[in-house]
Amino acid sequence: MRNLSLLTDLYELSMANGFHHDLPQTNATFDLFYRRVPDNGSFVIAAGLQQVVEALQDFHFTNSDLDYFRQLNLWDESFLAMLANFKLTCQIKALPEGTPVFPREPLLTITGPLEQAQLLETLVLNIVNHQSLIATKARRLSYAAAGRPIMEFGARRAQGPDSALYGTRAAIIGGANSTSNVLAAKLFDIPVAGTMAHSWIEAFPDELTAFRKWAEQYPDNSALLVDTYDVLNSGIPNAVTVFKELRAAGHEPVGIRIDSGDVTTLSQAARTQLDAAGFPNAKITISNALDEHIITSLLHEGAPIDNFGVGEKLITSASAPVLSGVYKLAATESNGQSTPKIKVSASREKLTIPGDKQVYRLYEPGTQRAFADLIALATETIVDATSLTVVNSDPLSVDRQQRLTHFEARPLLAPVDLSNTTSIPVTTIQATTQAKLAELPRTTQRLVNPDLYPVYMTTTLSQLQTSLLNKMTILAD
Repeated sequence: MRNLSLLTDLYELSMANGFHHDLPQTNATFDLFYRRVPDNGSFVIAAGLQQVVEALQDFHFTNSDLDYFRQLNLWDESFLAMLANFKLTCQIKALPEGTPVFPREPLLTITGPLEQAQLLETLVLNIVNHQSLIATKARRLSYAAAGRPIMEFGARRAQGPDSALYGTRAAIIGGANSTSNVLAAKLFDIPVAGTMAHSWIEAFPDELTAFRKWAEQYPDNSALLVDTYDVLNSGIPNAVTVFKELRAAGHEPVGIRIDSGDVTTLSQAARTQLDAAGFPNAKITISNALDEHIITSLLHEGAPIDNFGVGEKLITSASAPVLSGVYKLAATESNGQSTPKIKVSASREKLTIPGDKQVYRLYEPGTQRAFADLIALATETIVDATSLTVVNSDPLSVDRQQRLTHFEARPLLAPVDLSNTTSIPVTTIQATTQAKLAELPRTTQRLVNPDLYPVYMTTTLSQLQTSLLNKMTILAD
């Protein structure tokens, strides 16, 4: 991975310079989290950690970078010397990729020298926000498809090459089954898929000839695009003709793709024609600006669709194109003294949760059925607890304190080894996603009006937050 150390906002460097001079012996803990779920969902799928690790493994400043900094004439040679000899010493805790994560829970925590940890903000947000957003959209599409494959077709509509590549990776994590993006397929060992464009049919004298020529080239991979002229009166009959010729030659066709028109009506009629011709196993693939709501509607109407090709609505998360993850200071440490930090805003929703923390998923004892999450201070003993008094972590909640018993707490944040150069296969991460989703209540996973999944804080953490809030309020007065 290329060196991305300058992929940052100017103020990150300016603050790092100030910390270098004014708080040189101070360590800090930052949390990366989000507040609102895209598309009015209930959770986000964590993704992008591998790319964060790769970026931080190569985090350094070149002589060219330093020359550029000198041209800016903003920082002295002491700070530039620190950058020239930069060696990242921060520690990271993170949720495993593929983990469903809820609002205000840290996806990633960075602890280390304040000047270092501050410099990482823009880069890690850029990576995690993007991939988690696309993985979340893919999860929604996969849920709507109800077990039918989702093929990622979005490279041409992605916002640049990196978005296409890493968006594809994230899409697979979230539940997509394959991609048309050859480079992404190669880089991440993803199944690659595709049919043809209308230009193939248009390039030949007629549709039947075009189909025959395709079948000659790809006798065992013949998926024919049937909507160039007339799906029912031309496309399907010509496809059936070629399918019969393939079968006579010892090959079986894959199926057809429809990219326009009334998909429900066309797919139903296509299914009837294909079955009547003796091809009940020929697959019907649908594309054309699909999203989770269209897919849900098509299946509700009884459209006999086997595969969905999804492009722009997936690769850009078009209906909710931003995951507004933030990177906030949670604690500082100097001279052996740890000091929790909090952000107070006129908007109560933006109140942060202070301190170095751990996130736990709570299960019914002896099962894989999760019923709530818990945010606690890292120093608290939770795993072996038999009962806990907890507080709703939502700062807007009116249902605050309650007692929990009969639970099994499992920590989610785990140390990240920045020296490890082995990457986890994307399909393995996808399996993690599916396993973790299966642990959540089905009502929490539904696309429309999902049931609220509780995220609690320990009373110790809640009291710390309240005390800091009161202190900051008094100081403001």
